[in-house]
Amino acid sequence: MPIVVRIDVELAKRKMSVGEFAERVGLTPANVAVLKNGRAKAVRFSTLEAMCRVLGCQPGDLLEWVEDGEEAL
Repeated sequence: MPIVVRIDVELAKRKMSVGEFAERVGLTPANVAVLKNGRAKAVRFSTLEAMCRVLGCQPGDLLEWVEDGEEAL
């Protein structure tokens, strides 16, 4: 998939658990797992905004586009 979700990297930088992140963003841990594993088909802007607010980052820190067949950085 050309869009790589990098939530796990941002959580690790902040030493934040998935459970804490999910609670603060207003998602279930299961939905965070769907996002982290790249199985989500869409993300609402309101959800992306909440994730950025909680993590203090930009959308580009959470989502990365890569060519098909290339590895994410």
